[in-house]
Amino acid sequence: MTFGRRFFLANTMLFSASIALTGRASAVVASDGAGDDMTRFIYAMPKAEMHVHIEGTLEPEMKFRLAQRNGVSLPYSTVEDMRASYNFHDLQSFLKIFYEGKTVLLKEQDFYDLTYAYLTKAASQNVLYAEIFFDPQMHTDRGIPFATVMNGLTRAQADGRRNLKIDSQLVLCFERELTAESAMKTLEAALPYRQHIVGIGLDSDEKNNPPDKFREVFARARKAGFHLTMHCDLNQLDTHEHIRQVLEDIQADRIDHGGNILERPDLVAVAKRRGTAFTVCPVACGWLRENGENINIIRGMLDQGLKVTVASDDPAYMKSNYVAESLVVAQGDGALSKDDLLTLARNSFEAAWISPAQRKIYLGKLEAFRRQWA
Repeated sequence: MTFGRRFFLANTMLFSASIALTGRASAVVASDGAGDDMTRFIYAMPKAEMHVHIEGTLEPEMKFRLAQRNGVSLPYSTVEDMRASYNFHDLQSFLKIFYEGKTVLLKEQDFYDLTYAYLTKAASQNVLYAEIFFDPQMHTDRGIPFATVMNGLTRAQADGRRNLKIDSQLVLCFERELTAESAMKTLEAALPYRQHIVGIGLDSDEKNNPPDKFREVFARARKAGFHLTMHCDLNQLDTHEHIRQVLEDIQADRIDHGGNILERPDLVAVAKRRGTAFTVCPVACGWLRENGENINIIRGMLDQGLKVTVASDDPAYMKSNYVAESLVVAQGDGALSKDDLLTLARNSFEAAWISPAQRKIYLGKLEAFRRQWA
């Protein structure tokens, strides 16, 4: 699906083991009163999710169940064996696991079940609103109709609003290693579903696939009324130029990841001037290494005055770290205060592509929570 993001994820897991996992573990299992209080604060805090790939929420139990339902053969005899396989150790082992997952997603009900399971999990963590990424090319290239994907996703969203009281919208992502022509064809397929898709994104292998490759597609999407976001993964070839293109040439509303911006004060100034929001996933892309020093990205963005939010990315493949767990990780890694956490939650609602009235309701709930915990 997304080689650039997957490449960084696989390598970051190895890198993080030496610099951050101790902090993460202590943040999650801290038994002292302060740690417990901070964790309770995080889980109870009203929040929004701005960066989650629905295909990345395929937990082992569901993968096993869908495989059985659809007659797909997998190299595991039990859920426990499958879960053990999620402990990837390098890029190749990760990609094998991830690409295997899409093979069980064949029917409308599969996409419904996947999405409803995510919304159930998010609602349990007091997520009031989520913007969910999906990669239709991953499925249409296998012969699955666009309508099959959309019908499953949107039915689950409707049931989530009714049953779980969680609102959500969809963000369609192009796979950047595919052609601009493929992206344009996918955009055209999405136009009849405009009421369900709030934004257009860009993910996958960044190498030799700059955002500018899709400039005409994004211009067409903007004209059709879509918001724009795109991945700028860490430490990619020409990463600073890619960030510049997103900020200045395409003028996207948001950047997904984007931590290398901290290395360029000029780009930080542009992002602040434009009010660009960043969706940072601390379990996958939480740290920069600069001049031998490890820089926490969320802490750095907060200190620089950037509009940073915390999100989960591909939680099923990252030890089931959904947005609340990701905030716990961020808090431990960045020594975040409760005021910092409230700022992150406020940023998520302010960066969301929702109406002013809806934003006012969410921010009001966050303010009531702040007063309760003050």
